[in-house]
Amino acid sequence: MTSGSRTDRNTDDQRLTSLALAARKGRPGDVEAFTRAAYADVQRFLTYLTDPQSAEDLTQETFVRVLRSLPGFAGRSSARTWLLSIVRRVVVDRFRAAAARPVIADLADWRVAAERCQPRGMLGAEESVALADLLDKVPSDRRTAFVLTQVVGLPYAEAAEVMGCPVGTIRSRVARARDQLISSLLEADRAA
Repeated sequence: MTSGSRTDRNTDDQRLTSLALAARKGRPGDVEAFTRAAYADVQRFLTYLTDPQSAEDLTQETFVRVLRSLPGFAGRSSARTWLLSIVRRVVVDRFRAAAARPVIADLADWRVAAERCQPRGMLGAEESVALADLLDKVPSDRRTAFVLTQVVGLPYAEAAEVMGCPVGTIRSRVARARDQLISSLLEADRAA
């Protein structure tokens, strides 16, 4: 990351934190400004952790939790770190709930239904699908660390705060995820 992009990132984080602190009071304009500023990051992170359809639902669920918790946000960490911690808990809760009940599909051809639900006209859609497929094979703790740092762009220290572990653990998880992704790509090239 260049120092210019780090400066931009810090400015964005400070702006988002200022918006969150203002939104704590519940004024509709402040809440809307904070939500608009945070929405894309939340949805992008959720898309990489789950899938585009689930990300839509989980984004809404995340903001319900965020708005409930917003009055208690004290600004001790950046709003982005606080927000992505909530996102992570929403995803974990969803996976736990899904594991507790069976999934029944009443479709003759589930693949066609899944293809119809994929977003169209987005730049890099094929690459996103390929990355998501490769990331599915990476253990969840490594995948989350990789997505937070390499896709969302959080510094390692903030990713460690979001995941509740030491920075060294994040570095290790990202390195292992990267190694696994490279191995998967090389394996796919040999098979082609």
